Amino acid sequence: MAHYAAMGSIPPKRHTQHRRPKNAGPHGGVGTGTGELYYEELMGEEGFSSDSSLLYHRHIPSTVAGVREWAVGDLSTTANHPLMARHLKPHDLFETDAIVRSTDAVTGRRLLMGNGDVRLSYAVCGTDSPWYRNAIGDECIYVERGKARVETVFGSFEVGEGDYVIIPRAVTHRWLPKRSRKDPLRLICIEANSHIAPPKRYLSKYGQFLEHAPFCERDLRQPLGPLLAEDIGEDPAQVTNVYIKHRGSGPSSSGGIVGTVHTVPFHPLDVVGWDGCLYPYVFNVSDFEPITGRIHQPPPAHQVFEGWNFVICNFVPRKVDYHPLAIPVPYYHSNVDSDEVMFYVDGDYEARKGSGIERGSVSLHPGGHAHGPQPGAAEKSIGAERFEELAVMVDTFKPLELGEGGRACDDGVYQWSWGRS
Repeated sequence: MAHYAAMGSIPPKRHTQHRRPKNAGPHGGVGTGTGELYYEELMGEEGFSSDSSLLYHRHIPSTVAGVREWAVGDLSTTANHPLMARHLKPHDLFETDAIVRSTDAVTGRRLLMGNGDVRLSYAVCGTDSPWYRNAIGDECIYVERGKARVETVFGSFEVGEGDYVIIPRAVTHRWLPKRSRKDPLRLICIEANSHIAPPKRYLSKYGQFLEHAPFCERDLRQPLGPLLAEDIGEDPAQVTNVYIKHRGSGPSSSGGIVGTVHTVPFHPLDVVGWDGCLYPYVFNVSDFEPITGRIHQPPPAHQVFEGWNFVICNFVPRKVDYHPLAIPVPYYHSNVDSDEVMFYVDGDYEARKGSGIERGSVSLHPGGHAHGPQPGAAEKSIGAERFEELAVMVDTFKPLELGEGGRACDDGVYQWSWGRS
């Protein structure tokens, strides 16, 4: 994210001496320290050739006291064969309070779909996650319902309904849900094998949002920080486990993704300051300004982020087409180069009424099969002035396969929904 920020204590010049105050103790508090150097870490993309940030640690960030395997769970996928449109009901995967209470936002994800570029998972969380680092790619987590505190080495966020949380690759963080039986934390997890950023067409060649972009820098929430262990009442010298997801040759169920737990002899929140253009941030879907027109606008008008071989769009409440002969719902379309996944978050999705789609549904419309509105929906939509719908869409340019979670919550009948009105 090419938008410079600086927080906390940093030296005037990069790669120069930055020392603890003379009276600072080993963990930065008042004591009898001797002004030791802070440890500078460059976190950078594309091998020193793209966005980066410099972080200043109290401890050597490479230090590891122990290593063990982490069984990341079943990440195997099954081809969508025979080719079918699918309707998944991920809420059914977390039906009981007991399941929710024991599920966290890292180890409790259920894989719905995936391919070599991106994995789409779902989780309903009632307990704190471990410290976690995704070494494969960036993560975009959409908060469907509930609230949480997200703590990272860059600082913290208070997140809630409608927030997209963008976590760059290898950022150590954890999720602390606000516990609620009525409104638990529900997350749509988009894990890339690449970086995730706003579409290039929204940005100048230097990275500033352009005037036609549906959101801008003012809409992005930066981390509140820096955040140190003692700020949250934890011992900065405690031993901590950090769960790392990375590539490797694991069992057949791993999908080429394995996990390792690094035990470090200090608390991860030891960064006294940082600066640069690479850091986590939050964007709320309510700040997306929809692009509308006299006739129906195609999905790229709704795009919010992109990664390698996939895009993320959102359909928000909006005024609809105002040509006197307009048909507001989408036309039938064949995405010959992509699979389309839609998470129906809120409101009434006019095009699919009568198909079984409801709040919390996920649809998969695969490339090679035309899809569009439910029979009769086009006629019924004529004269509509506004749609009250909220959905998150992911289009992938390689076929998606079903994960164990997707197979478990497939309704099995959606393919035939266009034959009924």
